[in-house]
Amino acid sequence: MKLGSLKSIVSLILLVTVLMMLAACSNGNSSPNAGTVNTEETSTPVTSNDSSSEKIKLTFQNAYPDETNIQHRVMKQIVENYMNENPNVTIVLDSLNGDQQKIKLKTQAASDSMPDITVVNASAQMEPFVTANKLAPLNDILAIDGLGDSFQQGILDYFTFDDQVYALPDGNNVAVVYYNKTLFEQAGVSIPTTFDELLIAVETFSSKGIIPMAIGEKETWTGSYLFMNIVLRLAGPGYLADVMNGTKTFNDPAFVESISKMEQLVQSGAFQEGATSYDYDMASSLFTTGQAAMYFMGTWATAEIEDAGIADEVGVFSFPTVDGQGDVNEYMLGPGTAFALSANSPNLEAAKLFLHYYMKNYPIVAFEMKNAVGLAQDVEGDFASAGYSQLAIEVLDLFKSVTGGDIAFDSTLDASTTQIHLNSIQNVFVSEIISEDVAAEHQAAFEENN
Repeated sequence: MKLGSLKSIVSLILLVTVLMMLAACSNGNSSPNAGTVNTEETSTPVTSNDSSSEKIKLTFQNAYPDETNIQHRVMKQIVENYMNENPNVTIVLDSLNGDQQKIKLKTQAASDSMPDITVVNASAQMEPFVTANKLAPLNDILAIDGLGDSFQQGILDYFTFDDQVYALPDGNNVAVVYYNKTLFEQAGVSIPTTFDELLIAVETFSSKGIIPMAIGEKETWTGSYLFMNIVLRLAGPGYLADVMNGTKTFNDPAFVESISKMEQLVQSGAFQEGATSYDYDMASSLFTTGQAAMYFMGTWATAEIEDAGIADEVGVFSFPTVDGQGDVNEYMLGPGTAFALSANSPNLEAAKLFLHYYMKNYPIVAFEMKNAVGLAQDVEGDFASAGYSQLAIEVLDLFKSVTGGDIAFDSTLDASTTQIHLNSIQNVFVSEIISEDVAAEHQAAFEENN
């Protein structure tokens, strides 16, 4: 049902009934455990998930496989809270790393066996699922209990198609470089403000037996995310949009030079040996255990660093300029992952009730568990008084300096071109390449698929 556009009096009565029942049962509580949710004019509203309801099992596919990770623990806490309040509902977690989850979801979508709740990435990555009618629109639950108003301005645009929102994000981040203050001081290294200074820092750390920068390139998006920051500096924001509208190509000198710079960074020894065998959690652990001096990642990693107990030893800086080009206040933006529902779920209405509950409670639980830096929703609370680290406060202040940037390659281009891109960047970590050939490979893939 399109938000604000009801096609029948019956639908209007049903929606008003939803709101009245939820308000009456919650008495101001954020839990939507009573009432009905109507998704289409012809659908049958579900009853509340109480102990007298039929038994329901929901599969919640997610990208938080490490049970010790703070993001996994926040998710699990909300899930457990929901099941305690709704004993007739069982929620089964299917936790995979990022690349595994994407592959599995595509296979499930092709065989019409998608989980009830799943994870999608913004814009281009989720568009094929929307086009194939695999995802349920969520405008209806956004209208209930002020959920839609809790999201930061513009963030839902990345998950909206034809005025329908199909996924609800948990994060709104930017990519930064975290650094270990102790290791920088011991090595006599200053924060690099240029790419050349970054290379010098790499050389210094390497000479002292310290991993300069941790990366989990087994999950190919990580290398792409860093590479695109180089592109952002050399080509400026909007480069991929220019490629898509035909005003630029991947053979553009700025893109070719960006590939060369990425290769230079790899060959300088910037990353741990065997980087392509390290997944996200393994790379994060290298940094949080003090084995690596730097870690390029989205600001969601702040909570992981705090959780590891080393926040006092860590600072943050923006990616440096490259050959004198780029604005350090422009960042790779991270609207990140978002939760979506299978349009063909046999328990769609129950899944909607759960997702509404999850997102309504997410900023509350995340704040309590010190995982509220870089959320997609507004957070109420005093971070300093709540015991957040100086690092967290520093990152929150950094958000105020963001003047723009770009979203990731894989959230912008089609899936086929993206796969060529991800493979090409991963190959830079293991083979010598010719930048012009890699650029031409990108362009050929783009022309073939667009």
